[in-house]
Amino acid sequence: MTRPGRPPICQTGKWRPVPTTARMDTQPAALAPLSDRARGLPNSLEAVRAALLAPAPHRARHLGEALIERGLVDTSTLARMLEAQRHTQPHRLLGQMLVDAGVLSPVQLHAVMAAWMGVPMIDPRGLVPEPEALRRVPRALAEREGLLPLMLHGDALVIAVPDPWDTALLEQLRFACQQRVVPVMTLPGTLAPAVAQAYASLGRSAATAVAESHAHDVPALLRALGTDGAAADAAEPADGSVITESDNTLVRLVNALIADAVRLRASDIHIETSQTRPVKVRLRVDGELQSYLELPLRLRYALVGRLKIMADLDISEHRKPQDGKIAFARFGGSKVELRMVTVPTLHGLEDVVLRLLSGLEPMPIEAIGLASHNLVALRGAMAKAYGLILICGPTGCGKTTTLHSVMRELNTEKRKIWTAEDPVEITQDGLRQVQVNPRIGWTFAQAMRTFLRADPDVIMIGEMRDAETARIAVEASLTGHLVLSTLHTNSAPESITRLLEIGLDPFMFSDSLLAILAQRLVRRLCPHCRAPQVLDESGLQSLAHLHAESSAGRGDSPDALVARWRQRHADGHGRVVVYRKVGCPECDGQGYQGRIGLHELMLASEAGRELIRHRAPASEMQSAALAGGMVTLRQDGIAKVLAGLTDLAEVIAATNQ
Repeated sequence: MTRPGRPPICQTGKWRPVPTTARMDTQPAALAPLSDRARGLPNSLEAVRAALLAPAPHRARHLGEALIERGLVDTSTLARMLEAQRHTQPHRLLGQMLVDAGVLSPVQLHAVMAAWMGVPMIDPRGLVPEPEALRRVPRALAEREGLLPLMLHGDALVIAVPDPWDTALLEQLRFACQQRVVPVMTLPGTLAPAVAQAYASLGRSAATAVAESHAHDVPALLRALGTDGAAADAAEPADGSVITESDNTLVRLVNALIADAVRLRASDIHIETSQTRPVKVRLRVDGELQSYLELPLRLRYALVGRLKIMADLDISEHRKPQDGKIAFARFGGSKVELRMVTVPTLHGLEDVVLRLLSGLEPMPIEAIGLASHNLVALRGAMAKAYGLILICGPTGCGKTTTLHSVMRELNTEKRKIWTAEDPVEITQDGLRQVQVNPRIGWTFAQAMRTFLRADPDVIMIGEMRDAETARIAVEASLTGHLVLSTLHTNSAPESITRLLEIGLDPFMFSDSLLAILAQRLVRRLCPHCRAPQVLDESGLQSLAHLHAESSAGRGDSPDALVARWRQRHADGHGRVVVYRKVGCPECDGQGYQGRIGLHELMLASEAGRELIRHRAPASEMQSAALAGGMVTLRQDGIAKVLAGLTDLAEVIAATNQ
């Protein structure tokens, strides 16, 4: 595929080959053996520097003259091509016409272009790049694009690239390195091995080095901008100096901020501007917002403007909200995508929220925290050939992660799986994933209609937002398809009443439903610093009463629960031990590291279907599900407290309804 910035000389097209008599009778120099072609080419940094400093040689007036001087094309062939170009192909370039006709190879054409345009050609075999040059370009970017940073040359970075006229790549490199880039060319077939060898000899990934340097560069970058960030200026600078979104130091600061958020496992970055106070940056880590940084007041416009440029948004629009995406790899960072939204606030200012999307991998279904009985039951529902499985909970409770874990298990060669999502946060090979766009009429409902004509086995809908989508999903589940989706509801029984309220037919819905999984996320205790705590008899009884209240008297009595817990969880001394948070460097003093799910799985039963057909209230459906063995969210959380995975405060906070 041709890059958007690639010049026309690299485009391809159809052309009738010229007669073989017009071709060269001798082997051109560019097709000679590699060892012969390497003779005389710069093969050390000193030689490369000398080539860059050498005065420009005589330059032919046009490409045809350069080709004749190099002995690659004779005058009659050139005249014939120019005549054909003038009469039949006025928009074709001479170089590409010669390649298409077989007169030149692409390698020959690039070599002549390099000499004609003054781009040095080098031999990278055995050449040792400067370590600092390698650290300026992340290894992932270098390997993906096939380029080799060589050395620092004045204010520029010299980089060997496969195509020095690829303007899009050169612009990406300029953003990644934040300095001028001087391209050079290499012999064909020598660049990829040189890239691998150079980064391997560096000792560690250049991408890791860049990320680490970003993390420690923030204070230095703030000092370079004229403040240490501790005390922000209260007004615009008296000298009138204003930081712009293109300022080199600000660009590096934004990159460092995003790299630090990735390192700290943040899910969101919140940038909050004010008329009189510093710009506040907060990160959401494991579901909790944490203060991260305060930036000087004078940065408020430039910071938002820089992020808008990265997301291809309108930097002149401040009155209306905008949303877009940032591919951080384009700017030299790790392979992370960020969803960005701007929100207009007071005094013509804007807040920005960035959600980190990419880099996510579908988790195995065993790793999402399902209790063993819930895992077995859910797999039983997934094994059905058709029906409806719903995952419900509030925003940010991990519904998408669970949905993709289920899809990961269903994703086999024998199944055709279509998904409609907004946005596509997790990608999987084998799934046919679609990004919906309501602005152009490409809604969940429209995607569902299209999928049903595309021979699906499994359909996944990111969210049931309206009655039309829900109705089509139910109909699809009754006509031989397994359908999975999510709902923003608090519990499994409430999901049923919600769908009935928006107009679903209770008879069709009751026949289609297989299971509803409600869930929450709680913070997991840090395994490096958690401290044991023995539960005395009163503590056990209190925990047992919480467990019993959650089942509305349809489970074991508190005394029976305590006896069972002693049997299952007691140590060698007959004590039941839970754990509490402490805090250490591994968890940044928080006491928690990562999150784990609490789950409530409601399976469809004949009694439950009868209640759905009669539009019974959620309380009756809850009682029927509990009688059938359903474990509530709080009960699942208490089991995880006893297993030492989280603490009671987290469970109570997550399950209060």
